Amino acid sequence: MTTVTRFAPSPTGMLHIGNIRTALHNWMLAQRAGGRFLLRIDDTDTARSREECVTAIRADLAWLGLTWDAEARQSARFDIYEREFAKLAAAGRVYRCYETAQELDLKRKVLLGRGLPPIYDRGALALSEADHAARAAAGEAPHWRFKLDHDEAITWVDGIRGPQHFDARTMSDPVIRRADGSWLYMLPSVIDDVDMGVTQILRGEDHVSNTATQVQMFTALGAAVPGFAHEALLTGTEGKLSKRLGSLGVGELREQGIEPEAIICLLARLGTSDPVDPALGVAELAAAFDLSRFGRAPARFDEAELARVNAAVLHRMPYERVAAHLPTRMGAEAWDAIRPNLHTVAEAADWWAVVTGPITAPAFDEETAAFLAQAAAVAGGLDWGADAWGALTGALKEATGRKGKALFLPLRQAITGMDHGPDMGALLPLIGRDAVVARLTAG
Repeated sequence: MTTVTRFAPSPTGMLHIGNIRTALHNWMLAQRAGGRFLLRIDDTDTARSREECVTAIRADLAWLGLTWDAEARQSARFDIYEREFAKLAAAGRVYRCYETAQELDLKRKVLLGRGLPPIYDRGALALSEADHAARAAAGEAPHWRFKLDHDEAITWVDGIRGPQHFDARTMSDPVIRRADGSWLYMLPSVIDDVDMGVTQILRGEDHVSNTATQVQMFTALGAAVPGFAHEALLTGTEGKLSKRLGSLGVGELREQGIEPEAIICLLARLGTSDPVDPALGVAELAAAFDLSRFGRAPARFDEAELARVNAAVLHRMPYERVAAHLPTRMGAEAWDAIRPNLHTVAEAADWWAVVTGPITAPAFDEETAAFLAQAAAVAGGLDWGADAWGALTGALKEATGRKGKALFLPLRQAITGMDHGPDMGALLPLIGRDAVVARLTAG
């Protein structure tokens, strides 16, 4: 059977880091199995869904390289929901209810006061057709619940959490349709998963109780239950579920200069015992993706760690990948020289400015200025080959007796205006002999 996974965001906001992780893991699950990855826009909530969010979701996934094999929108599938809903109604698996939110809240409080589970009492099942007709005549529209089978055991072997068992008698029959006819999440999601042939559903552990209900929905629709896996939710560095993680999105990460490869590198293994390895590409990460490697402990997301991974990824990134984002005339040789010092691609412009000049060197004392003048004379007479820095420092060491910091730091400061930076052996050929001599003379 072909593995089919899906990512089903609601377009009521932008993707955050938790959504991205879910999308990535579903994509990798499909990639490893040679299967299909579907994008489903869960926009049944027409009042809150926004088209600009749909556009942003597509753009964010594309930027990350998470291509999908097919796309569907729930708002275009209402006819299918009506058809399957009618089948469930005919089979007695959905029923009409009329309680208000206040009435339901009172019922829950009474049950809790008695030490009982605060679940729906199925009071609406006692209504006759005459009762329904009377309520309709009075202008009352029903909401609809899915009737759980109390005699059917709810079990599945979770891909991460292992064997799961739920007793339907301790669960409320879920509301699946509002009085205005609009749909809630639970039933349309199952209908879509059946219709689209989804075989694996990987999502956060906050959906475990939803899964228990949906297992019975699959069965009621006469469909095979897909494989389920629920991964631990992300936590922040403070060890708690963070509001920050619920708002940290692709747009903000992109503005910070975080590369998609770094996001994928970190999130691919977040929650597993496997080390984060910036040397691994997305194909290698997908090939090694294994649900059995995930633990049940909360997965800790650290923005500082993402920044470190981003730097490590940049240090390996080929020129062709970044060429369009580099300053004009900055070529592959310059990128190779500068990239070991970068945290983001944007910083390349600062180092390229050091190469092209002008630079501002610090004020030097008389002794250092004399040394730099001597260095300028030596540099002007050198055969400016591939190892100009080695030739320059070697000649100066022999002529002046300087070594170590006393030799190298004044030269770096005069030539670059900085105390640190890329390897000078790589920078000097980029700066050129004439510019180097001029900077040393100015020092």
